[in-house]
Amino acid sequence: MSVQAFLYVVAVILIVLAALPLPTRGVSLALLGAACALLAYAWPVITD
Repeated sequence: MSVQAFLYVVAVILIVLAALPLPTRGVSLALLGAACALLAYAWPVITD
C-alpha cells in the first residue's frame, strides 16, 4: 500500500469517527481527517 493510499484510509476513518457522538478533548477529528485527506491529495506534489 502506498503512502498516499494509507493517508486516504486514515482520513476516511477519522471523518467517520468524527460523525459518531464520541467525546474528544479539544481535538476535532473532522479537521484532522480533512488535513490528512489534503496531505494525501498533495502527496505527489510534495514528494516530487
